[in-house]
Amino acid sequence: MAYALTIVALVVALGLTWRFLGAYMVAVLEGRMRWLGFIEKPLYRLLGIEPDAEQSWQRYSISLLVFSGVSILVTYAIMRLQQFLPLNPQHMGAVTPALAWNTAVSFVTNTNWQNYLGEQTMSYFTQMNALVVQMFISPAVGIAVAVALIRGFARKGSPTIGNFWLDLIRSTLYVLLPISFVFALIFVGQGALQTLGGPVHVHNALNGTTQTIPRGPVASQEAIKQFGTNGGGFFNANSAHPFESPTGLTNFLSIFLLLSIPVTLTYVFGKMVGSVRQGVAVLAAMIFFFGVWTTYTTVAEKGPNPAVAAAGVAQPRGNTVGKEARFGVSSSALFGVSATQTSTGAANSAYDSYTPVGGMGLLTGMMLGEVSPGGVGSGMYTILLFAIVTVFIGGLMVGRTPEYLGKKIQAREVKLAGIGVLVMPVTVLVLSGIAVSVHAGQAGPLNAGPHGFSEILYAYTSMSNNNGSAFAGLTGDTPFYNITGGIAMLLGRFAIMVPVLALAGTLAAKGVVPATAGTVRTDTPLFVGLLIGVVLIVGGLTFFPAVSLGPVVEALTHGRLY
Repeated sequence: MAYALTIVALVVALGLTWRFLGAYMVAVLEGRMRWLGFIEKPLYRLLGIEPDAEQSWQRYSISLLVFSGVSILVTYAIMRLQQFLPLNPQHMGAVTPALAWNTAVSFVTNTNWQNYLGEQTMSYFTQMNALVVQMFISPAVGIAVAVALIRGFARKGSPTIGNFWLDLIRSTLYVLLPISFVFALIFVGQGALQTLGGPVHVHNALNGTTQTIPRGPVASQEAIKQFGTNGGGFFNANSAHPFESPTGLTNFLSIFLLLSIPVTLTYVFGKMVGSVRQGVAVLAAMIFFFGVWTTYTTVAEKGPNPAVAAAGVAQPRGNTVGKEARFGVSSSALFGVSATQTSTGAANSAYDSYTPVGGMGLLTGMMLGEVSPGGVGSGMYTILLFAIVTVFIGGLMVGRTPEYLGKKIQAREVKLAGIGVLVMPVTVLVLSGIAVSVHAGQAGPLNAGPHGFSEILYAYTSMSNNNGSAFAGLTGDTPFYNITGGIAMLLGRFAIMVPVLALAGTLAAKGVVPATAGTVRTDTPLFVGLLIGVVLIVGGLTFFPAVSLGPVVEALTHGRLY
């Protein structure tokens, strides 16, 4: 009953957010929301930005890449120099070069993959001024790219797709900062930790031992961790740590926050292209994937863990191994699916201890291509790439030039969409193949056999999808995984963003073709079904052989593939 009420409350909360936060974001991105103008205008003057100047897709891309490159360098430098910087009561030393590279790339790409123990590696200064800053900026970059593509559909005969700097600043200033501030206060009120006081040393008079309890500015990081689909935790235990998520309410709010913007952007899409029905169609496809994978994973985790059953231990409540005891199996599964399918990467349970089938649910959900509903911005522009491919296939079926929102989808658009769709699976499969073929990669998994392969496959799937979660059975803090992981995260982010922006520029320059009786409608259940089919076919054909070697073999070994 409690789980059913959680689902109902989540649906109601997201429905209200979809409508009202969506309308607010449209006003912000169109420049009609100016209540923070006293901060916005001085920022433009300070940075030398001309608010009325728009950019072509080439200049938009260059601005994005240069900004992200500088962000990586600054984040890297802070980690390498943290022992000389203030707010370091733990006296943390410099982060090693390979780990600093991996972490800098991770947070700038909205991945937040963590090959380190947060409470034992990063100073307060590094957490706040390097990592948390990127937690705000990286989702803002995702929103900017998504909105640029939406403008490509909405405009006609335009050589520009907006201004990257305006989109970045407005998304951060009007959306991410104020909402994260409010929810950070709620987390503090619920008991989440927020202090600069340093660790506490507790002496146990009974046995004479002393325990060191790490502390820090946790709550302020927690809100944007979820709202920006970041996922990087202050503590290694992430959202299973009571200092990060102290109550059932904070657990619920975490799930709600990480789903909020990806879901809301479908409303933004519909309003900006002039048809909310178009946004609803995209949302319907996202809901299908999310609902099916949540049900599948929850049912799997309600069953016994084969490894525990082999030890003769009864499991009347399902697979409770590695689960958050305060919230239960079902809530942990819901959190896991929500985090992996939104590129958040946060965790309130140990994914490595899921059943083979449940772990496959988390893994294959990411393999869909980050569309269910995907990360902040990235989910929206990725599913639109799939929509273009779907429209092209639909146009071939009826024997006419395909159109989407009045724009003819021709060879250039299909090629760009195809590149964007294929970057992630190619990156995952190539890097996974290299990892299982060389000694440095083979030394990473802590488990042998198919589960060890699953750990490698999951890691590169997570990094290439800018998710950041892990099976946790992989020793990732090695030069091999730090360097190749950084490459995976860069390709999974920018090798998709640039084709998306090129597509936005191409579409914006096109005229609008009036709809006719032969036009394939893209706001109907039929189109939603076609879109779902295309996503499933692309993901299935690409990843089925790899999944078969990992979780499927492991499940069949235990006789529980269902």
